[in-house]
Amino acid sequence: MEELEKVKNQIRAFVEVCNHKKSLDLLDKLATGKMLRSKLILKIAGVSDESIKLCAIVEMIHAASLLHDDVIDEANTRRGKPSVNALFDNKTAIMFGDILYSRAFTELTLMDKRVAYTISNSVTQLSIGEMLDVDLANTFNTSYDKYLDMIYKKTGSLIEAAAKAAAILAGLDENKYALYGKNLGVAFQMIDDILDITQDSQTLGKPAMLDFVEGKVTIPYLLLHERLENKTKLEALYKKELSAEESLWIKEQMNITKALEDSIKQAKEIGNIGINAIKDEKDSETLVFIMKAMIEREF
Repeated sequence: MEELEKVKNQIRAFVEVCNHKKSLDLLDKLATGKMLRSKLILKIAGVSDESIKLCAIVEMIHAASLLHDDVIDEANTRRGKPSVNALFDNKTAIMFGDILYSRAFTELTLMDKRVAYTISNSVTQLSIGEMLDVDLANTFNTSYDKYLDMIYKKTGSLIEAAAKAAAILAGLDENKYALYGKNLGVAFQMIDDILDITQDSQTLGKPAMLDFVEGKVTIPYLLLHERLENKTKLEALYKKELSAEESLWIKEQMNITKALEDSIKQAKEIGNIGINAIKDEKDSETLVFIMKAMIEREF
C-alpha cells in the first residue's frame, strides 16, 4: 500500500529530527510487521497529513513497546529476524525504545487534544499491561479475569486508542470504533496465544509453545487447567523446557478437553462483538473483513 510507505517515511522524518545517525541505523534494523494499527487508522480516518502523522506516532509507540518487551522476555528474534537486543544489547534496545516513545509524544503534543489524550492514556495502560504480564508469569496464574485484563491493557488498549483517535479525526462515533478496536486487539492477542500452540516454529518465527515455557498461562492453558482432573502434571511442566513427548501430551489434552476449540470460540465471540459495533457504519466493509480474516483463519 502506497499509504503505508508514507507512514514509514513519516516515521523516518520524525526520527531524523533527532540528528542522531545511530537512531536511524537502528530504525532500519526494526522488523516491520503488518502495520495493523496504521491500516485501521487510515480506513477509519482516510488518508491525510494528520492521519499519516497519527499512524507514524502509533507505530513508533508500538515499536518502542516491542523493543522493551523483547528485553523483558529475553527474546532473540522478532518477526523471524534478530531482535535489536540480540543484535546489539539490552541497553541499546531500551534507550532506542525511549527515543521512539519521546519523539512520538513530542509529535503528539501538536495534534488535537482529544487525540493526544486518547493515545497517551493508552500508553499508560500498555505499560501497566507489561507489568501485569511480568507479574502473572511469577506463578501459575489460574484467573481468566486477570489474563483478560492483562491482554486488554498490553495489546488491546493501543489498538482501541488508534481506532478511537481515528474516529475523532474523522468526526465519527468514537465509542463504536473504540469498542471495535478494543475487541480487535483482545481477539488478536488471544489468537496469537492460540497460534503459539497450533503452529510450528518456522511459521511463528520463534520456538513453538514458548509462552508456557516463559511462564505465560494463556487462554488455552487456563481452560485446560480448569478441566483437567489431575492438574499436577500440567503444573509440573510450567516454565520447563518441553520435550517432544510433553508437548504432544499438552496438545492431546487440549483436544480431549476441547480447551483449544473453546479458546478459538471465545476469540471469535469477542471479534464478532467488535464487528457488530461498526457493521452499520458507512464504509465499514474493510473493517469487518479485517476482523473476519483474523478470527476465521485456519488454526
